[in-house]
Amino acid sequence: MSEPATIEIISDEISEEEVIFPPGDILSDEPPLESDLHREQIDLLIRILKLWWREREDFYASGNLTIYYSPNQKKSEKFRGPDFFVVLGTEKKDRKSWVVWQEDGKYPNVIVEILSSSTAAVDKGLKKQVYQDTFRTPDYFWFHPVTMELQGFHLVDGKYQEIQPTTDGCLWSQQLELYLGVYEGKLRFFTSENQLILSSEELAQEETLRAQQAEERAQQAEERAQQAEQEIARLREVLRIQGIELENI
Repeated sequence: MSEPATIEIISDEISEEEVIFPPGDILSDEPPLESDLHREQIDLLIRILKLWWREREDFYASGNLTIYYSPNQKKSEKFRGPDFFVVLGTEKKDRKSWVVWQEDGKYPNVIVEILSSSTAAVDKGLKKQVYQDTFRTPDYFWFHPVTMELQGFHLVDGKYQEIQPTTDGCLWSQQLELYLGVYEGKLRFFTSENQLILSSEELAQEETLRAQQAEERAQQAEERAQQAEQEIARLREVLRIQGIELENI
């Protein structure tokens, strides 16, 4: 499994001795999301992965959150936070931003960008280059919620190699050990057996459906029992009219 890069200090005419690290408690500084479609997609990925890994304490999943990686300038002028990212081997806790030099030099293991007409060129160009060369993020994906374009890359010998899709269009994430694929117009996670990983709402709906089905089966069983009792009573009456008592049989 590939490992993301540890921190690299980017210095412009500043020696290591002169570098002053900003405090780690820095607020995220991201622009508003372009649409409800983008916000809902990012939120869906975060919620589902956290639910799927609810027993784990060794990861951080977030989105539209600034990643501060250069202490010489708190935030690169050419880079803003990923739409969705996951860091493995770290403490699961809430953060105001991801500050690399306060997180043992860890960069994201997985990044997903949600494309739009105004961001696609940057996501496919500059950001891809930053994730490859500076972050060295092992798995990088992008998804367009309108056109359904989905593409993924895995870091091999320091360069991104395109991930080949399965026959149903899913892409394997070695870091997550999950597939990413499109389901009902949304980017979703699938298990290695290609089973859709459900959201909390879908799990609740599934549980409600199971309860309804169980209730229907119970009602049907009760109705069959009543019908059987009625049939026995009818047969008893037929036999009684014929002068046959069940006790004598």
